Amino acid sequence: MEESMSRRVVDLSDDDLANAGLPGDGECFANRAQLTLFMLECQNLASRRPDDPPPWAPFSQISSASDPVAPHLVSEFERINYWHGISFDPPELLYRSDLESNPFPVPVLAPGTHWFTIPAKTAEGVFETPLNAVWHVVAPMIVALLKKRGIKYSALKTARFSTRDEDGKKTLGPIVIWIATHPKTTSAESARDASPDILHILEEHGVQNAVVEWYEGSVERLSGPTFMRVVSEWDPTSYVRRPFTTVLGMPIASKQTEVMDTQGTVSFFFHESKDKNGKPSARVLGVSNQHVLCADSTVDYQYKGNGLRRYVGVCGLNRFQRFLYDTRALIAEKAGEAVMETKQIIYLEEPKAKSQRMEEDKVALERKREDLRRLKVDNLKLQAFFLETSRQWNDMARRTIGFVDWAPSISVDVDDRHYTRDIATIELDSRKFKDHFRGNVVNIGSKFGKFGHYELKSMFWPNSTPPQKKIFYDGLLEIRGVVTHELLVTPCCYDKDGDPIFIVGKNGNTTDFTVGRHAGLEAYLCDESGRESVEVAIYNYDRSSGSFSAKGDSGALIFTGDGRMLAILHSAIGKGHYSHVSFGTPAWWVIEQLKTRYPHADFDRTSFFPDQTS
Repeated sequence: MEESMSRRVVDLSDDDLANAGLPGDGECFANRAQLTLFMLECQNLASRRPDDPPPWAPFSQISSASDPVAPHLVSEFERINYWHGISFDPPELLYRSDLESNPFPVPVLAPGTHWFTIPAKTAEGVFETPLNAVWHVVAPMIVALLKKRGIKYSALKTARFSTRDEDGKKTLGPIVIWIATHPKTTSAESARDASPDILHILEEHGVQNAVVEWYEGSVERLSGPTFMRVVSEWDPTSYVRRPFTTVLGMPIASKQTEVMDTQGTVSFFFHESKDKNGKPSARVLGVSNQHVLCADSTVDYQYKGNGLRRYVGVCGLNRFQRFLYDTRALIAEKAGEAVMETKQIIYLEEPKAKSQRMEEDKVALERKREDLRRLKVDNLKLQAFFLETSRQWNDMARRTIGFVDWAPSISVDVDDRHYTRDIATIELDSRKFKDHFRGNVVNIGSKFGKFGHYELKSMFWPNSTPPQKKIFYDGLLEIRGVVTHELLVTPCCYDKDGDPIFIVGKNGNTTDFTVGRHAGLEAYLCDESGRESVEVAIYNYDRSSGSFSAKGDSGALIFTGDGRMLAILHSAIGKGHYSHVSFGTPAWWVIEQLKTRYPHADFDRTSFFPDQTS
């Protein structure tokens, strides 16, 4: 990827240009626009039709790579694809002990097709096997063997790899002794020669039919990068960087629920200030739904300072894939704009007869040149941003933001109001947040391009004057205060027809920033088991606005245009993929519940740590 980012169009061969989808005279425009091969690749991917062949190699291109090539003992095809599916960029196989007895299948093309699929593997744990009882004995023996042979291992692990066929039937592979060696320190021959001794150790301790698999890789500390600061809409990365900033609407998933593809959103932050005993506390916590962070909604959970932590990360697998797609699409869009500007500049530079239009063209030419200059800068910045984020945020462990601190079971019987208690708190990792933490703010500036600054205000307060405070300052809306129970039934303003309305917004994992209409009166719900609850109801803003919420938005804060908390989103009702009513728990009541656990909670601080000068 780095190589394609550094190669400009002027350096590309005709084959490179054709593969990038730039035949003919397109080279001239792309060259002058200073596009790189990576930018062209993004354009090519963005233009791919759903029925186009997927970007994996046709059989004819890999058949010659199915035989081992020196200095490797495995074929190039197997080396690259053996662990396909365990990550976005899986390691390459160095050697495995069952090469001869279990050959890696080379895909065979079905009649009438021109490409193939490679089964995706999933790395799973090892449970209830003979190895479990003796691992504490054999592992030190294997380590000693590696040292004796001069093999510089970086990790010794166990795993079982599973695949699924076209019908979804799962196949779980044998026990694997999974060994990583420091890069460029161990040859395939050394791995081959050591494997029989490792298997012998296992067999002596009753572990049969295991496999030893090797690859190169170094262990890195997984503290991960800090979150990014919010930038103005003039920065080309302002929209796509949203998932990795410290504002509300942060998309999250827990290690426990990500396997079920359960993802949600951070509602808001608060400082504990003091613990229950009145001692000063520096902890900062985030709030979301219990069902987002816990697999079992019927069990109370509380972290008590010991035992395994339930870690929470920003962006589950699907959300991170969407982030990569969005960034590539933006790069493609900006590259296309640069080519278009270049075409217009070339046209304006053509000699023309003297006329009034000649002066107009001169002015237009200067503006186009300045626009192209900015686009060149933006394109390089976006390209560097993509490289940085794909490196630093790719691993879920590096996206960890903290761990679940408190998650009471979901209940509608906490008191006689029968609101849904579906809340959980996350103790935040100060290393990730402290540099750019701004408290409870919502980034709605990224949608100014779609709605327009003034149009957005008019959506919240049609035919009315907004409250006298800084609204949408710097593209951010500060969240301060809460809509009380009494004010939930009070309209915020009147529309152009004089009818009372209460417009609200939310920023969620799936649908981003949306605007909706508070129903005013509470909704009464009853599920299939007969469990009844009372909820805040939100309708979609209008026909063209789309759904107010969708799956993945759970936990999002519903707020007013002047920045007051109104409700915590947790469910919706709809047809197909589209919801028409969204439901949430009143924010004032949620805060009451939080204060039973965190009596000194402060929701208004704008820095992560207390001001040392105060």
